[in-house]
Amino acid sequence: MSSQSVTATLAQLSPRRRRRRPVSAKLVIGLAITGAIVLFGLIAPPFVGDPFRIRPIGTTAPSAEFWLGTTQKGQDIFAQLAVSTTNSLLIGVVVGVLSLVLSAFFGILGAYLGRWADEAFSLITNIALVIPGLPLIIVVSSYVESRGLGVVALILALTSWAGGARVLRAVTLSLRSRDYVAAARVAGERTFRIITVEILPNLLPILASSFIFGVVSAILAEAGLSYLGLGVTADYTWGRMLFDAQMGSALRAGAWWWFVPPGLLIATLGAALSLVNFALDEIVNPKLRLPAAARPRRKAVS
Repeated sequence: MSSQSVTATLAQLSPRRRRRRPVSAKLVIGLAITGAIVLFGLIAPPFVGDPFRIRPIGTTAPSAEFWLGTTQKGQDIFAQLAVSTTNSLLIGVVVGVLSLVLSAFFGILGAYLGRWADEAFSLITNIALVIPGLPLIIVVSSYVESRGLGVVALILALTSWAGGARVLRAVTLSLRSRDYVAAARVAGERTFRIITVEILPNLLPILASSFIFGVVSAILAEAGLSYLGLGVTADYTWGRMLFDAQMGSALRAGAWWWFVPPGLLIATLGAALSLVNFALDEIVNPKLRLPAAARPRRKAVS
């Protein structure tokens, strides 16, 4: 081995080469903002009192007694915001989990089993995919008189899983033909073990990205439904706060403290989860995280 080869080998094994890749700034910022909102939703509700309590004071601006002012009925907006944060996050997580389970069942299991199972699951997925989601949600919600958190979460979950199932099916079809999956099948491993041990770990980044996308979509969809008066009726959410502000003519009265906090939290949480989703995309597709200097450049035309 020449001296130049030894030098190159030592350079590859140097501490700088073996240093761990730094954590993405997008991931850190997104998780920090999301964690702060989740902590607010978990800690604040027991200390803010009853958000439905009516006081004969009308609409008042933020003060030391009411940090975010009051509504037209004298209700504490900070108390409503704390309870709404908990409920909106709960709906997002429940919908994210349910849609992830449905998409994994129809996407991964159908693609691995193949034949009639894949055909049947693909047919169900395609039917669910072409059904217009928002009009269906509006129709179903309009026929359900008492809409609690569970009913709204179930409606959103049943209309939001098909896209993720298509992605998981495509990746699973690629993974099932790999050598280590074929070796496990020849060795007599059970289907459940092959899927959970050999295939599922390779899908974790995609599953995490699908879950985050499902949470963001569910929170935005619930806010849209509640703003139209078709959301949760028995409790407060961010969307219901915006609906009440609209019905109370908060914008015309200049009561910004009524509609700005829930709108700001929706936008902030959506941006934070999008940052986390972008970071996960870079993990799934390493080409996205290559530095600009390392990307191939076109030769300059002389």
